[in-house]
Amino acid sequence: MLSKKERMKIPRQAMPEQAPEDRIHNFNEVPYGYTAELARLEADRCLQCNKPKCIDGCPVNIDIPGFIALIQEGKFIEAAQKLKEENALPAICGRVCPQEEQCEVKCVTGVKGDPVAIGRLERFAADYERANGEVAMPELQPKTGKLVGIIGAGPAGLTVAGDLIKLGHDVTVFEALHAPGGVLMYGIPEFRMPKEVVRAEVDYLEKLGVTFVMDYVVGRNSTVRELLDNEGFHAVFIGSGAGLPSFMGVPGENLVGVYSANEYLTRANLMKAYRFPEYDTPPIRRERVAVIGGGNVAMDSARTALRLGGDVTVVYRRAREQMPARDEEIHHAEEEGIEFKLLNNPIRILGDENHRVTSMECIRMELGEPDDSGRRRPVPVKGSEFIMEVDTVVVAIGNKPNPLIPQTMPELKLTRWGTIVVDEHTMQTSEEGVYAGGDIVSGAATVILAMGQGKIAAQSMDHYLRTGKNPEPPPPPDSGTPAA
Repeated sequence: MLSKKERMKIPRQAMPEQAPEDRIHNFNEVPYGYTAELARLEADRCLQCNKPKCIDGCPVNIDIPGFIALIQEGKFIEAAQKLKEENALPAICGRVCPQEEQCEVKCVTGVKGDPVAIGRLERFAADYERANGEVAMPELQPKTGKLVGIIGAGPAGLTVAGDLIKLGHDVTVFEALHAPGGVLMYGIPEFRMPKEVVRAEVDYLEKLGVTFVMDYVVGRNSTVRELLDNEGFHAVFIGSGAGLPSFMGVPGENLVGVYSANEYLTRANLMKAYRFPEYDTPPIRRERVAVIGGGNVAMDSARTALRLGGDVTVVYRRAREQMPARDEEIHHAEEEGIEFKLLNNPIRILGDENHRVTSMECIRMELGEPDDSGRRRPVPVKGSEFIMEVDTVVVAIGNKPNPLIPQTMPELKLTRWGTIVVDEHTMQTSEEGVYAGGDIVSGAATVILAMGQGKIAAQSMDHYLRTGKNPEPPPPPDSGTPAA
């Protein structure tokens, strides 16, 4: 048994990964993941705190010291099972969650050094279980006879499905696309989120008894109200995401060669364009690609374009330290040779007589006073316009909720941004028996935030299905009411 002092001396273990010069020519996952030896060594860095703050940073409340202790002991399957007590998608979360802003930022080991690599250990345990064919099925509670409809097979919907099926309810997930997974399938590239991992997590839910209905558009095939009133569902969860792309509103955005990041990534990921002609969707191969934006979606788009053979430039109107993308994703993009034009903003896109993109006019920016987000506002520098020669522009500046479901359910209360209003303690909407979570509530956010909202919704829906009522919200902190 290592002492605390000995644990503190162990350096954070790097995860082996493909070399940049190799990975730019393939769509294989960049990090290889920990070996068993590396995982146990990294797990030994955990101090097993009496009051672990890392759990407070996890939106789905995983017993982080618990699963890491099992890895320390070499009990890798048991570690995966411990993870699945609170998280139905650990292999996914271990890859794409921003642990550096959540659980790891609260890690005590990180006070005087690097925090424990919680996300990498989560990925290791989940991958080990899947690779060794020992995926254990949890014991399900007795059937309640209640039927739940879930709209959207993304992270929020899958989380609700996994929790409610274990609680004894029958669950049907309606997905508009031809494969479940939501943004995990159509948005995040293969080199960052292998689709076999998503399929394995979905297979696990199917083995638990969750039913998936593909190519079913709620709002067209049926409405939420029809599911409740005519089709036997006792409650509905809306997890339809925020898949409506935003554009810049500059001249030339309608030219041939301008794509939303949604379309660009969906062609490559869900429709497997990068494996053409094995799959029917031809890839968008261009020589000079500009990607507009500074978030994870922009990094995914740029790195995809690079692998399809283009010279790629990311154009972002703010500075490097203001980019919302994860540091790891920016680092990987820089390693791979993607150019960054920071503090620059497109003002128009130019085309030829065939209405195809030929160039883009930008203006240089400088940072002014902070805006509502707390970041310094970018301000145009007068007279600094310049022309970039490009033949493709990918716009990755955010997404909005698709209005289809609200339009077919006008009684549903919305915010001015088109997101659904919910009670944050229960995730219930303004309509009885209807709950919502994920990007349709919060706007475009992280996978783990969507899952956290899904867990709250599942708990509330279980209570509602059993009692006909929502659980009572906790008293406000300053109410003077004793804690239960």
